[in-house]
Amino acid sequence: MPDAPVEIVAYDAAWPRRFEEEARLLRDVLGPWLSGSIEHIGSTAVPGLAAKPVIDIMAAVHSLDASRPAIAALNDAGYCYAPYRADAEHWFCKPSPEFRTHHLHLVPGDSRQWVEAIGFRDYLRAQPETAMAYERLKRELATQHRDDREAYTAAKHSFIERVTALALRKPW
Repeated sequence: MPDAPVEIVAYDAAWPRRFEEEARLLRDVLGPWLSGSIEHIGSTAVPGLAAKPVIDIMAAVHSLDASRPAIAALNDAGYCYAPYRADAEHWFCKPSPEFRTHHLHLVPGDSRQWVEAIGFRDYLRAQPETAMAYERLKRELATQHRDDREAYTAAKHSFIERVTALALRKPW
């Protein structure tokens, strides 16, 4: 099944509301497995930043093993599970891989992935120049890798890694 093309759109002020609506649903569905908060991450979580129009959500769970039953519960709630990076997270998209409005990452709340994703988001929120440099990079890569999401994601890796390292060296 083919992925949707990579498309970067202007920031939409409705993205935070869309996250909150989905987080309410997810709190009900994921209640037994949550160990912490449900966070809006990724570019749609940074005010003013252009992004793929997909709300990225990360939910803290106790462990991947303990949260495995959540896969079926999320399937019933309209999420499609994919074993992407299955050693680090349970990854889902909604409503389908071909047309995505939401990505969901179930991640242990004490994991490095949790800390890094929150740090990256918070740094971009606090450093508008870095956020705009990220936007320029994403637009360029979306043009180069329009039909290859994996290549698009891989090409952003060094920028994300560099900014995340800065983010983890608070204060900034």
